[in-house]
Amino acid sequence: MKHYLQNRNENYDLFDVFDDFFKPMFYDESRDLRTDIKETDTSYELDIELPGYAKNEIKISLENGYLTVNASKQKKEENGKKYLRREISESTSRSYYVGTDVTREQIKAKFDNGMLTLSVPKSAPKQIKGGSFIEIE
Repeated sequence: MKHYLQNRNENYDLFDVFDDFFKPMFYDESRDLRTDIKETDTSYELDIELPGYAKNEIKISLENGYLTVNASKQKKEENGKKYLRREISESTSRSYYVGTDVTREQIKAKFDNGMLTLSVPKSAPKQIKGGSFIEIE
């Protein structure tokens, strides 16, 4: 284990060894959709990295309060080529819970230079009727 830790960066924590142990054997962190989420007064802004994808390779859906981003590349068929291994086709997906009050029409999406930006409006906070005490029977 000592050799393993020496090859990692100096900020590497011992608990990271355990996190790595429970990841799938061929887990590739670079395939995750890395996302920054900012909060404004009226919305949540999601900046999602999708380098190497084109706008037409990205699909965004909203179902049961979950906003799902799918990105998929397809292999290009080439006649007469023999491949020993092909890794060009890939797909990735990630879901974000945005609540059931948000509609598809309210979400704004923009894709520029490998960065997908989504703007999801905040729903109004729900008001609790009555006092703040629970009645005892």
